[in-house]
Amino acid sequence: MSDTNEPLSDEEMTPVILDHLKQAADAHGVHEETELNGVYDEQWPEWYAAHMVETLRAAGYRLVRTA
Repeated sequence: MSDTNEPLSDEEMTPVILDHLKQAADAHGVHEETELNGVYDEQWPEWYAAHMVETLRAAGYRLVRTA
């Protein structure tokens, strides 16, 4: 991909999403252990989503609705 304004292909997008999902999983494990004292977080999907928005934005990605 040469132009940073061009959309990512599925082949390019999949590893990006996978990487940020793994980062969220690791960070959430720390969050559950340190901030929730090891208690299972029922709201983990919301936490993951917020974390992924933060890390994707920090890495220069943005979601654009095309339809």
